[in-house]
Order: sequence, then structure tokens, then C-alpha cells
Amino acid sequence: MDDSDERFAYRCLPLNIANAHGWEILCTAAFSAIWDGRQTNDAIRIKAKPEAISPAVSHFGGGVLTFHIPCLFRTDPGVDLFVTGPVNRPKDAISALSGIIETDWSPYTFTMNWKFTRPNQRVHFEIDEPFCHLFPLARGSLEDVTPTIRKLSENPELDREFRDWSERRDTFNATLVVPASKAAQEKWQKSYFKGVHPSGAPGSKDHRSRLRLRPFKSAES
Repeated sequence: MDDSDERFAYRCLPLNIANAHGWEILCTAAFSAIWDGRQTNDAIRIKAKPEAISPAVSHFGGGVLTFHIPCLFRTDPGVDLFVTGPVNRPKDAISALSGIIETDWSPYTFTMNWKFTRPNQRVHFEIDEPFCHLFPLARGSLEDVTPTIRKLSENPELDREFRDWSERRDTFNATLVVPASKAAQEKWQKSYFKGVHPSGAPGSKDHRSRLRLRPFKSAES
């Protein structure tokens, strides 16, 4: 996102909220790793500086790079922990795997795993680079959801707002390339970011434009 033109990616509110939706675990040392394509444990070669200890190992085989998490998480009853890779930070030749752990009762630690997607391509993790992203998730919350498909026309007000937005969007995109146009001056449409409908009517009362999560702290402090 930092490398996007004029840091344009940060104007996308869904990306920003997702980036802040949880906590990250950072690498304690820089290292590189390469996979030769075989399925055995010794198919991954890891290289760190002589004075450093790599936080990752080859444990499962199959081109999987494993980070051991040196702590035990505990959540409230009925709350799991969703564990995945850093959000919106793609890494060439390797992909983070995701898992959900019942951390309200489990006395077990877990691992963060990355799967090589291409052999013979060295990947690098820098010191303080995030390798794990996690956040709590109420157990069974998805099972309480009943997904339903309906025609948009069944909700006339929503249908009208959508068509209004769609027409405005088409016009905006069509005139964006004209230097003197209003669209070119505004650069992007801000209705969703502001939490308002195309008509200007307010959207949700609890619309969020940022998240401010509490940092981990010692229970003794």
C-alpha cells in the first residue's frame, strides 16, 4: 500500500479497516528461505545471520515454512482466535495459511505456517516484519447466519440508492481522464468513506473510518 501511486490504496476504507482489524506478531530476526520443490523437511533451506536465530523452521514438509508462536493465548469463553498472514501484504513465491483456534480452553500453542507457491525462489523476512495477524472471533457466529438471495427490486429505497450511485460512478469514471473535470479534481468518490448515501443521507450511525485497538500490555502493569 505504501508503494501505490500517491499512496492511493490508503484512500480505500475497507483496506484500512482490514489492516487494523487485529494484532500482528513480528519477526525477531531477519532471515531468508528457499524451497527446492521436494516434499521432505530438508527441502527448505533457511539462512539467517550468524549471530541471529531464525524464527522459522521446516517442520511439516511439503514446502511449508513454520513459525512457532512463543506464547499461549487465552480468550473469553466462546471466543476463538482467527490466525492468518499479514493483511494486504502479498509476498512473492509464498502464501500465508490461515487457521481458527479454540483459545478459550486450549493449553496448546499453535504455529503460523506459510506455503511456498514456487520452488527455487528465495524469500526474505526482515526483522520486525509481521508474519502473523490475529483477532478474536465469536464461536458459532457464522452458523447463526442464514444467507438469503433476494431481488434488489424488493427494496425500492435501496434499489434507488444503488442505481443513483451506479450512474454517478459511471459518470465519474468517464470524466476522470478529463484534466479540468470535477472528477479529476476530486480524484476519488468519498461517499462510502464518509459513511453517507449517494443522496447525501447518512448511512449507519456506527460507521467507522478507523480502528484504534489497545496494545498488549503486561498484567502486572
